[in-house]
Amino acid sequence: MAGRITKSEEQLRPDARFNDKVLARFINCVMHDGKKSVATRIMYDALDDIQKRLEKENNPEAPKESIEVFRLALDNVKPPVEVRSKRIGGANYQVPMQVNRKRQQSLAVRWIINAARSEKGRPMSRCIADEIYAAARREGKAMTTREQTIRMAEANKAFAHFAGPR
Repeated sequence: MAGRITKSEEQLRPDARFNDKVLARFINCVMHDGKKSVATRIMYDALDDIQKRLEKENNPEAPKESIEVFRLALDNVKPPVEVRSKRIGGANYQVPMQVNRKRQQSLAVRWIINAARSEKGRPMSRCIADEIYAAARREGKAMTTREQTIRMAEANKAFAHFAGPR
């Protein structure tokens, strides 16, 4: 099954406003019960909220557009390594492994959305905006998840020799 090719990459249409495939994938991950228009509105509201914050910010090095903040947040959350459970000689080991680019992106998206969903009592668009804005500044729950994953890989570095070829 490794290395199988799917049509999903070429079938994915870029989003309407920013013409960005990564944002389109993020919207698909936010979507619940096939309600894409709701997910799209949530995401665009979140990006509008981020844009308002950027206009208030006076830091000259800060990004000017909300889509740049979104991309920066995703890049900051992407993990370089993760631990995978491997059974060797009757014992399970947490083996640190490199993460390929596609999986890095999907993990980053999942962590940001899960962090936003864990916030109760506020509109989802505001929660996503807060989490993306925090991740762009290397803060927030998604960054905490990334740091825990890296820390776990560091702690289990002794089992790295079990990784071998996949």
